[in-house]
Amino acid sequence: MSFTLKTITVSDFGIPVERPGIPAATYEARCKRALSASGADWLVVYGDREHFANMSFLTGFDPRFEEALLLLGPDDVKIIVTGNENQSYTPISPLKNVQTLLCQSLSLMAQDRTQKPNLVAVLREAGIGAGVRIGLAGWKYLETAEWDQDRPSFFVPAYIVDSLSLVTGPSGEVSDATRVLMHPTEGLRAVVDVDQIAEAEWAATRSAAAVWRIIRGFELGDNELMAASRMGYAGEPMNCHPMLATNGPSAPVIGLRSPTARVPARGDGITTAVSYWGGLTARAGLISDHDEAFLKVSMDYFAGLLAWYETADIGVEGGAIHEAVVSTLARGSLKSALNPGHLTGHDEWMHSPIRPGSGERIVSGMPFQIDVIPVPMPNGWTLNCEDPVTFADEALRAEIRTKYPDISARFDARRSFVRDTLGVEVKDNILLLSAIPLCLPPFWLNSGMLIAKA
Repeated sequence: MSFTLKTITVSDFGIPVERPGIPAATYEARCKRALSASGADWLVVYGDREHFANMSFLTGFDPRFEEALLLLGPDDVKIIVTGNENQSYTPISPLKNVQTLLCQSLSLMAQDRTQKPNLVAVLREAGIGAGVRIGLAGWKYLETAEWDQDRPSFFVPAYIVDSLSLVTGPSGEVSDATRVLMHPTEGLRAVVDVDQIAEAEWAATRSAAAVWRIIRGFELGDNELMAASRMGYAGEPMNCHPMLATNGPSAPVIGLRSPTARVPARGDGITTAVSYWGGLTARAGLISDHDEAFLKVSMDYFAGLLAWYETADIGVEGGAIHEAVVSTLARGSLKSALNPGHLTGHDEWMHSPIRPGSGERIVSGMPFQIDVIPVPMPNGWTLNCEDPVTFADEALRAEIRTKYPDISARFDARRSFVRDTLGVEVKDNILLLSAIPLCLPPFWLNSGMLIAKA
């Protein structure tokens, strides 16, 4: 496989303005499935400002400033327990029969605690009593090699765990139910519906457009803050902080860093990423018009990236995708810094079936971040071309065409662009959510030149 660098105008696929909403009935069904799958009397879902994805997926409510709990119980009981500030925010959830209970210990320190400061009392008020079985969902779960004790442990604050244990007493049980939502193939969030795909496409399109504005607008003399400001942020909800970093040959480019007042020079490496709920776009390259050595590495990297698209499909094992990418990158003396692909959603990284030797198979509805980050890189060099996709069989694509014809048309147009302009065939089962799919400009001072198949 050979590649070339050529002048390419990225098609304008359209940028949606109105964010598609998830219907109340969808949230209702998700809550019922989650409680049933937990096998418990009550499912308790923890959330906070960073770890909100499970709760938002079930309710459309994401706690801001403080922690919150979602209680799902018998007789279709749905309760959101919040602190002072989120009481007025819970109506953001379209669920019609969800109740809000105040627990002021979830509020920030120094706020009023004279009304309901005791979580144990609030849990009892909600209807949780002694002897019940509680499934507790945190923001990730432990595998056997990480925790082999008789009693479970949780990625949830100890205060929450202790309070639940006090309420249920010695005759009750608190077990980890995080897998119900976050298992890489069986978790509720591992396979999404048309409404969730539509919401993610809105986010992915807008985040990709923001990254492209940064790249196309970059000029020598910009400091990093000025470069990042060109993203044109319009208040979209984020699942991670925006990133932009540069560095010269004396030090590595730190990809997770936020922008500073540093003024990069010609020949420096540069990376940026913008991520809204459902889709991250990242690009990295060299602040240069051309560099033959860097171009060679860029093409070796692009070959590894295409190995993902060529191998991944519905029914394919995650281990096979991992091996295809890793073995292709190795031909250019590169590795993938992390799993080459992972499930995404309200949180940027949920889980991944793409691991060495994984027999877990891709199914229709899986939302992925194609996260092939090449290493090692010399000081002052960096490369990345990260975009979200979702797998969809013909039945799911037909449902999208019926319910969201404009989105379906953008999926088709992106696939045609990648095929006709970049020379890359993308399977019908892979929906391209990004507004700049597979568009990799290695040289930011010549950003109209993209890598394509020769």
